Amino acid sequence: MAADNAIKNHAAERSMFLLRTAVAGAVIAVLVGVLLFRVSYLQVLRHGYYETRSQDNRMRVQVMPPVRGLIYDRNGVILADNLPAYRLEIVPEQVEDLSATLDRLANIIEIRDADRDRFHERVAKTPRFRGVPIRLNLSQREVARFEVNRGDFPGVEIRAGLTRHYPLGAVAAHLVGYVGGITVQDLRRVDEKRYRGSNHIGKSGVEYSYESRLHGEPGSRVVETNASGRALRELEMNRPTAGESLYLTIDARLQKAAFDALGDQDGAVVAMDPNTGGLLALVSKPSYDPDLFVDGISHINYKRLITDPHKPLFNRALQGQYPPGSTVKPVMALAGLETDQIEADKQVWCPGFITLPGSNHRYRDWKRSGHGWVDMPEAIFRSSDVYFYKLGLKLGIDNIHRYGELFGLGARTGVDLPRENSGIMPSRAWKNGTRNQPWYPGETLNTIIGQGFMTTTPLQLAQMTSRIAGRGDGYKPHVLRAWKNPVDGSVTSSTPTPLRPIQLNDPAHWQVVIKGMEEVIGNPRGTAYHYVGQNLDYTIAGKSGSAQVTKLAQNEAAPDLEDVEHQFRDHALFVAFAPIENPEIAVAVLVEHGGGGSSVAGPVARQVIDAFRAQPPVLQASTGSGR
Repeated sequence: MAADNAIKNHAAERSMFLLRTAVAGAVIAVLVGVLLFRVSYLQVLRHGYYETRSQDNRMRVQVMPPVRGLIYDRNGVILADNLPAYRLEIVPEQVEDLSATLDRLANIIEIRDADRDRFHERVAKTPRFRGVPIRLNLSQREVARFEVNRGDFPGVEIRAGLTRHYPLGAVAAHLVGYVGGITVQDLRRVDEKRYRGSNHIGKSGVEYSYESRLHGEPGSRVVETNASGRALRELEMNRPTAGESLYLTIDARLQKAAFDALGDQDGAVVAMDPNTGGLLALVSKPSYDPDLFVDGISHINYKRLITDPHKPLFNRALQGQYPPGSTVKPVMALAGLETDQIEADKQVWCPGFITLPGSNHRYRDWKRSGHGWVDMPEAIFRSSDVYFYKLGLKLGIDNIHRYGELFGLGARTGVDLPRENSGIMPSRAWKNGTRNQPWYPGETLNTIIGQGFMTTTPLQLAQMTSRIAGRGDGYKPHVLRAWKNPVDGSVTSSTPTPLRPIQLNDPAHWQVVIKGMEEVIGNPRGTAYHYVGQNLDYTIAGKSGSAQVTKLAQNEAAPDLEDVEHQFRDHALFVAFAPIENPEIAVAVLVEHGGGGSSVAGPVARQVIDAFRAQPPVLQASTGSGR
């Protein structure tokens, strides 16, 4: 008993109990203090922030991009369509580590470096609560692979949408153009607010020129979501307004005929309605598949296009600047008649060359033996260079320049397509300004036959031919025929823009020149009679041309075409309009390194005109319906 009392110390136990109680009370007090501080911090100091976050968890504003307007030809054949597609989107706010998420996604879905770069560029310009696309136009296999692994990717969704498609493919690529992913540079030329939620913008052709009409206006909707961001129900909807659908002056059937007529040759074909200026066909070859660009072209495909020596991305119809050769002789003949430097029936001796006073250099005719005595119509249909050399000496470069400008040579036509080049209609002032050199008489001789410094585009040659067909009347070239309002479905037609008439002192001069052009094809001695003039059941006026790529030595005979390397062969050109009375179509054809204008470019023009006359374009504004 005594031992037990000695061991038991009530005072010590009581002291230890009190100490433990005090420590526990202190800990509880601290914890309660922390709790009260945290509650106060959350409920008072951060009340506004968390109230906003709670609303975000419940309601989200989603931008709804507009449906892009469709593009039709003049008869309602669709040239640019919208097809259903799936896109992969990431909501940055709901993803802890974007880079890691992209790396994991790349294991199940192909994500290229270009996709990553475009994604990060868009993330930087988009609120973090909005979805940003990382891949467009997923395949069904890719959609299925993601759905199996959806649980591993919070904040990543697949959404249904539309993607652009071009049914005619390469046939109309340079005309219609294509859309591509929006870049920072693109946003500088548009109103960014209109492009919230949009992934595409016009990059070339009609898609670029009429971007403001085709794009439409975005909408929005407010949806209730759960904590994971999944939409539960829709609370409010402001529907987007679709873009306007466009109807072009182009005839898809004729576009295909012109494309096929060029075959495997590089070149361009432009067909125009002289009565309105509307382009019926605009072909540049070789071409490319515009669908490759819609969702981002691969590095391999893009490198293949830009390294191709035939330059498929180059629009020869608008950007190609070529010497027009003898196709400009009808204009030069009009200049001679109008300035009283020559009479139509005056015969000029063509021995095959001429020399300038004080020089023994020979300016040769394409026909080395010469054409003998020729008057103006014969000089046109036999394409006598010497006749025009002599005319050029009388006219002088100032008159040559003035009449070339009257017909639109060396100047942009103002067509409603992007990146048109101007070419050169040389003059004294031009040479002095660009080269700080005087003008020499020999350069006048080269200019009057469409060589030397003079360059034009195929579109300019089509416009020149159209002005001749219209006896001086003409219209600004254009491709937009009408547009359709997406709200009420009304169709508004565009109004052709008339050009200032070319008024001659003597209107009879038109007939002189046109007669010579008719004989180019209809006279057995005409340069194109055997290639274009056979089995015709309509009247046609034309002019051939060959543009030198390399010069021959003074006494060197012209080699056979098959003996010349392809890149050194002359460019082949041909212009024509039909019928001669009440013309309906004007055509310009260029075949790069084709050789003879009559034998190579002429048959292409004939095929295009034949195709046009087989089924002339319908003149109604539209038959297709918008989507």
